[in-house]
Amino acid sequence: MILSLLLSVGAHAVVPDSTAADAAAADAAAVSTPPRRYDIRDFFQNPRRSGFRLSDHGKMIGFMEPAQIDGHPARQNIFVQELKGSEPVGQARRITAESQRDIAEYFWKGDDTVIYAKDVNGDENYHVIAVNVSTGEATDLTPLEGVRAGVQDDLPDDPDHVLVVHNGRNPEVFDVYKVNVRTGRSTLAAQNPGDVLGWSTDHEGRVRLATALSGVDSELRYRDKETEPFRSLIRTDFRTEVSPLFFHADNQRFYALSNRGRDTQALVLIDPSTPDQEERVFELPRHDLMGAGFSRLRKVLTSADYHTDKPGHHFFDPLSEKIHEAIARQLPGYEVAWQDITRDERKFIVASYSDRTPGARYLYDADSNTLHKLADINTALPEADMAPMQPIQFTARDGMTIHGYLTLPLGRPARNLPVVVNPHGGPWARDYWGFNPEAQFLANRGYAVLQINFRSSTGYGRRFWEAGFGQWGLAMQDDITDGVQWLIDQKIADPKRIGIYGASYGGYATLAGIVKTPDLYAAAVDYVGVSNLLTFMNTIPPYWKPFLVKMQAMVGDPVKDKARLEANSPALHADRIVTPLFIAQGAHDPRVNKAESDQMVAALKARGVEVEYMVKDNEGHGFHNDENKFEFYEHMERFLAQHLKP
Repeated sequence: MILSLLLSVGAHAVVPDSTAADAAAADAAAVSTPPRRYDIRDFFQNPRRSGFRLSDHGKMIGFMEPAQIDGHPARQNIFVQELKGSEPVGQARRITAESQRDIAEYFWKGDDTVIYAKDVNGDENYHVIAVNVSTGEATDLTPLEGVRAGVQDDLPDDPDHVLVVHNGRNPEVFDVYKVNVRTGRSTLAAQNPGDVLGWSTDHEGRVRLATALSGVDSELRYRDKETEPFRSLIRTDFRTEVSPLFFHADNQRFYALSNRGRDTQALVLIDPSTPDQEERVFELPRHDLMGAGFSRLRKVLTSADYHTDKPGHHFFDPLSEKIHEAIARQLPGYEVAWQDITRDERKFIVASYSDRTPGARYLYDADSNTLHKLADINTALPEADMAPMQPIQFTARDGMTIHGYLTLPLGRPARNLPVVVNPHGGPWARDYWGFNPEAQFLANRGYAVLQINFRSSTGYGRRFWEAGFGQWGLAMQDDITDGVQWLIDQKIADPKRIGIYGASYGGYATLAGIVKTPDLYAAAVDYVGVSNLLTFMNTIPPYWKPFLVKMQAMVGDPVKDKARLEANSPALHADRIVTPLFIAQGAHDPRVNKAESDQMVAALKARGVEVEYMVKDNEGHGFHNDENKFEFYEHMERFLAQHLKP
């Protein structure tokens, strides 16, 4: 294999293969001694304050803060505070009382209402809740049992309503409802004919676009008015993606991310009268775009967002670019991102961050060009003691270029290190550059951390994505193995002290790794991972069923491809496992059913092999409650230390 290591630390550029390890060692040697050992809670506890959001007209600010309710462990709840200019004033008030699980996200509706979602024990059957910020009165906008709901459009020009989607009528599909945020009264806005996966609204909040899937064929439907039926606009197979973002200022044409006729997703403008004649607005040659921005106030396209090795932006609007540059000049050395904005677009919530810190949050006033710091996200972890996250690339056994990231422990020569390989979930996702608490925790314990964007990861174009179809446990797994071998060849990894840890698909890759290459790994941690490709697709939640034929095309058909799926189902080959294994699972996981972990454990115990197994009865797809996170990482730390001896 032809191998290379790309370093993005300090002034390093691309280095030849023969000097890669030397350059990495020089980086590590720059710190004379390893940083002190930080407590697990320092990496994984909820921030003291985070999630800052501005009311529509900037009269108030909201944030999340852990609060202990009725003797329960502290959970993230929403607080509000008045704003005077750019500074919060007066006493902050808690307006929610969630004691079972953290609130993950929320938004303002006007200046007097906050809306958030909640589920029970991680079952992902979310309810949409509206809270009056003056009285604290909460209204469940979706009081339905066993139903998954979410907000489609916050209808900023309608003070009393939002558009909500839920599957209350049919568990497999989602309809759109217009809901009064004060009374909870709901009226149907768009009924799903049975194949619509997603809806899009125009600037007046009218449901105008529908994305449908029938087997492996996709269809984008359009209507001029809500009183008209949808008509077919664009037909493709699922490999060709045309994903609407938002309407043009004329409320007829719309912007979309599209890979029609190209490998990568580009930003295009589509006129419904000539849908096959895309106007190409912006594209990158080797990477998909991630999204775009639009100014509701000025009705202009503002920017396109992407992530190559690191995040980037392309600006179309001079004012947006000017504001971004003005903020960046005041926060040198950090990436900056806008997280919220007032309707007059004069006040912004700004996040600053890097690979070595989750950073701080600020309120930026565009009129005075000033930043007011609202909070540091994690004051327990000094930036200087955190490890750089280095973009890497190597060539897989079949010649395909694979990208990823390497985090090396500080204060240690980058030679013969214990390594934790951390394949991402999805698998149709990717790892990104930025602060990763798991990678930093492991690096702080002396491990090198290798994250690989194996084939089928998103962001690298259609060909790279499609290269992983039908390759669970095969070429996708080979990419991970090749990445480990590359690290061994670089003399960075100690081949006798390599562990693998992943969640969801990463958990599957962990199990597949210790089945397919049992001598490569000295320890393995499977977190809510798939173990049997046949049973996995039989236990998906009902709202995934419209995707089932597509999933079978991407993973495998249980009838035609049964032999391949069986051959690459770790639970059916537990006899090959010799690597010590720790499994963690949420009892209410709707994506990877608990039976996936149960059968893996049972198969090993049937052979008389002990496996460490942690199940949490109040969790779903991953642990979210602080006390469960701490217990999981404490257990993982002991387990890895026992077998990898950092």
